[in-house]
Amino acid sequence: MTDVVMPQMGESIVEGTLTKWLKKSGDRVERDEMLFEISTDKVDTEIPAPAAGTLAEILVEQGQTVAINTVVARIDETGVPVGQAPGLPVPPVEPPPVGQAPGLPAPPVEPPPPIEEPAGSLSPLVRRMAREHNIDLRLVKGTGAGGRITKQDLEAYLAVGQAPGLPTAPPPPAPAPAPKTRLEPMSLMRTRIAEHMILSRRTSAHVTTMHKVDMTRVAKLRERHKDEVQTRHGFALTYLPFITRAAAEALRAFPILNASLDGSNIVYHNEINIGIAVALESGLIVPVIRNADEKSVLGLQRAIVDLATRSRSRQLKPDEVQGGTFSITNFGSFGSLFGTPIINQPQVAILGVGVVEKTPVVTHGDAIAIRSISYIGLTFDHRLIDGALADQFMTRLKSALENWSEEVL
Repeated sequence: MTDVVMPQMGESIVEGTLTKWLKKSGDRVERDEMLFEISTDKVDTEIPAPAAGTLAEILVEQGQTVAINTVVARIDETGVPVGQAPGLPVPPVEPPPVGQAPGLPAPPVEPPPPIEEPAGSLSPLVRRMAREHNIDLRLVKGTGAGGRITKQDLEAYLAVGQAPGLPTAPPPPAPAPAPKTRLEPMSLMRTRIAEHMILSRRTSAHVTTMHKVDMTRVAKLRERHKDEVQTRHGFALTYLPFITRAAAEALRAFPILNASLDGSNIVYHNEINIGIAVALESGLIVPVIRNADEKSVLGLQRAIVDLATRSRSRQLKPDEVQGGTFSITNFGSFGSLFGTPIINQPQVAILGVGVVEKTPVVTHGDAIAIRSISYIGLTFDHRLIDGALADQFMTRLKSALENWSEEVL
């Protein structure tokens, strides 16, 4: 028997909500087949089965929030559900109808009483008129022989909206005015993100420094290679891997930006693991590129595309959203010039990238030229990092981008 546990989806995550079972008890599952969905403040994702077999027991129901490492189900690798002997099928038990004791035959079902027709026989014409105008014939007073309803009776009813001699029917109620507001509870993921953002604001002393970066060299290199990259590798070449590559270089030069705080201790991380913020329909997630400083521009682009695609299809693994030491958010992809993002705890800095736009600028000799410009900002924790150090980091990153010399292919 293999235990299925609630995974940890980040360093600060201590619990998760099981939002949906993709299999039911007794179903056959294969190893790595998606078994259930969870939601935390970092990710909504599907969790694969750790082993092949039969889903023998479900211990945590949909909607329950439990601590990490809680056993949520068990998989019987022999393939036999709990409570069923091998080779003996369990016949389904149909519950008795309401009001019937188990084991007794069902009482006969009585047919509904017939609907009484109005007095007098109805001609085909009258029946057709009643159907076409949706008239309840019981409300129409017949004036024909024996109380028979005639065509003239229906016409009179339609003319005045009532049968002769009957009290006027009350007018239909006026439609209720449309509400001015609509209440909708936040999703679990949105609630957790809100909690995480408030915690970060309370924890870190947020300060942002903004630098204008000339991306012209990068823009020309990207333009030269983007078609070939698309053809050979099947994905677009964007500005983000260049910026990630430059950030990794700056982090090597200023390792305190790659650190975190543990009380009064500074924790220096030997690996440069850069989280890339990915916008989802339901919120935001920050999957991590491990050892980002060891990857080329092409390798970083491939990693960014892979993580973003699997983030949106809820296919990330637990270890892919934890272990980040620095983060980048590219709000420029939505047209924003610049912003002041919230630090992703327990990190001490996050880089915000604005849109790259062609802009007239004054160059050497007071000449005016069209350059590809981006505003790139660093939001940092002033408890650990001073403004001078933050600007030195940004100057290093700016220099790497403005004087780019590394080839893509």
